[in-house]
Amino acid sequence: MMVRNQPMREALRSALQEEMRRDERVFVMGEEVGEWQGTHRITRGFLQEFGERRVRDTPISEMAIAGAAVGAAMNGLRPVAEMMTISFAFLAMDAIVNHAAKIRYMFDGEFEVPLVIRAASGWGDQATATHSHSPEPIFAHFPGMYLACPSTPADAKGMLKTAIRDPNPVLFCESIALYPRPGPVPNDEDYLLPIGEAAVKRAGADVTLVSFAAGVHWCLQAARELSKEGIECEVVDLRWLRPLDMDTVIASFQKTNRCVVVEESLPMYSLGSEVAAQLQERAFDYMDAPIRRVSAADVPLPFARELELMALPNADKVIASVREVLR
Repeated sequence: MMVRNQPMREALRSALQEEMRRDERVFVMGEEVGEWQGTHRITRGFLQEFGERRVRDTPISEMAIAGAAVGAAMNGLRPVAEMMTISFAFLAMDAIVNHAAKIRYMFDGEFEVPLVIRAASGWGDQATATHSHSPEPIFAHFPGMYLACPSTPADAKGMLKTAIRDPNPVLFCESIALYPRPGPVPNDEDYLLPIGEAAVKRAGADVTLVSFAAGVHWCLQAARELSKEGIECEVVDLRWLRPLDMDTVIASFQKTNRCVVVEESLPMYSLGSEVAAQLQERAFDYMDAPIRRVSAADVPLPFARELELMALPNADKVIASVREVLR
């Protein structure tokens, strides 16, 4: 298998192109995906290659995008709908949560909804409070759809291709901060990664760091720094928040007996809350210290750059939490 170095946006573009060439039912839709080639340039060149029938510029209405995508999926197509940012997906909650996630269940499998909704996610870069969200745990709350959060270009490609081929709806969250970050990507049209399977991105014996998307990179940075002091962290990349692969987390926790959960999301009713609760319920006898959580501060993100950075998680905050659990 040939491997090449690509930023995440290129890996996502490759995945989409390969699946559209493989299956004529796959099409992309969203604001500015055609003439403008995508807000984040994921669909650059798609209009020229696939034409207006399969690259559909839509009105600036997230509810219309999601609603039309659900209808197209129910009628045998495989839409990949793009939300400019996940902040705007709140406007489409009814179509995503009440329709896409529930139709297959409510119709006893008579209808499938093979739909992927791609959404750029994450805080920062002074985008202000209304454009700076990482609300993946909100959407992961609802059964009936999958939720993907890749941290590397290779994962992004393999997970997106799998999502497009799956008969169930998938919310595919892409960290804006990771779009330009490069990494090795298999040049294989059948490179697929299983839904609901986490990955251990770094082995260690002293503490388990659990995260997803951009948080994985803060964990890896913290692990490298702590290794200089003889502290070895195991980094578990969840990759999917639904299904949530707690078996991999628990296996790591049984080895290290300590855990720090790191996320870009807010702290209340969060992924960290869920992971901590499940570890307490399923692996209490292995617990040598309270589980720590690193997240964004519980405030709307400030615009001022210095305040914004204070409110966001980073590797230094992960290191501080690791030292707390090792006391």
